[in-house]
Amino acid sequence: MTNTPPLGNLSADEFLRDYWQKQPLLIRNAVENFQSPLSPDELAGLACEEDVESRLVIEKDGSKPWECRYGPFEENTFAALPQTHWTLLIQECNKHDVDIAMLLDKFNFIPNWRIDDVMVSFAPQDGSVGPHVDQYDVFLLQSYGQRRWQIHTQPVQENDFIPNLDLRILKHFVADEEWILNPGDMLYLPPGVAHYGVALEDCITVSIGFRAPSYAELISSFVEYQLSLLNSDLFAPRYRDPELQLQQHPGEISADILTKIQNLIKNELNQSKTIEHWFASFVTEPKHAPLDPLFPEITAQKFLQDFQRIGTLYRSEYSRFSFIRVNKDEVRLYIDGDETKLTAPMLDLAALICDQRQYTFSALEQQLKEPAVTQFFTQLTNSGKLWFLEE
Repeated sequence: MTNTPPLGNLSADEFLRDYWQKQPLLIRNAVENFQSPLSPDELAGLACEEDVESRLVIEKDGSKPWECRYGPFEENTFAALPQTHWTLLIQECNKHDVDIAMLLDKFNFIPNWRIDDVMVSFAPQDGSVGPHVDQYDVFLLQSYGQRRWQIHTQPVQENDFIPNLDLRILKHFVADEEWILNPGDMLYLPPGVAHYGVALEDCITVSIGFRAPSYAELISSFVEYQLSLLNSDLFAPRYRDPELQLQQHPGEISADILTKIQNLIKNELNQSKTIEHWFASFVTEPKHAPLDPLFPEITAQKFLQDFQRIGTLYRSEYSRFSFIRVNKDEVRLYIDGDETKLTAPMLDLAALICDQRQYTFSALEQQLKEPAVTQFFTQLTNSGKLWFLEE
């Protein structure tokens, strides 16, 4: 783990045991001396860019209550907004700002594949996205100004939402608890906890959200993967019944046949090696297209020269990284759904690459003396999975 988790006096073990997916937790001064990496003007600038996912939520004074508009926006959009009761939200800010991306290293006590993205929102006084509920874990880190958070821990039903709105807003919200968060304070919310955040002044909130694929997504993805394997084999096995017995009624599907079919499906779907490879590929598939490959490509020698000169190499936030330790002699590294088998002398590279978002030349200098290691890092840089940030 590269950083101390932002959990106050709690250890990561205690948080996972007592709070993760169990109950909310307010953490005062979770990130000491925290200053917002992005200003309101910078967020507005991002919202005007084509490759940035942005939304404006206008509670009132829009074309309808709780109007939701989608970017990219024109610069004059913000000058025309009301003084209060609106919110600008920028999804996947970790892709667009290095300092935001580096915040994710503080959450390394949660597996990489569970992290979704970092959303950053700006709101003037009384700005909000309304009382709502999410079906995933979220850490709400106050970045600038003050925001009041209220929560309601009772279960929410489908008919509890106001119909015919752009957003899923709760009809009635009675707070069980409430807090005012200052910069550096953080609120953790498990899935299903209704919450309502309102800006008390100009404020910025950083939301670290986690993936929670539905059972339907998992099962359909695996079945599709398994079918692709079966269909790719010209001589794939077909149903056979050499043990067929005479039946009294030809129209009856016998219990023996049903058992045979059940066992066939169970055996095909319950293959651990297939499940391992599918799952690692599934959870590392990028949310959007990865960065374009570097052109022209650099050589291993040029990579070493650039790395030594610049000093720091970053992992692309457009890519997803995870690994499976097969045995003491083999590790499988998965990047954007693709598998790479690593053996000596590169066994430790998977953990090193997946555990951090930035790598310094001084920390890797000894390993880079091995040509295979240098070549591997060069390939990842040429393919856009790793990149240099020139000052």
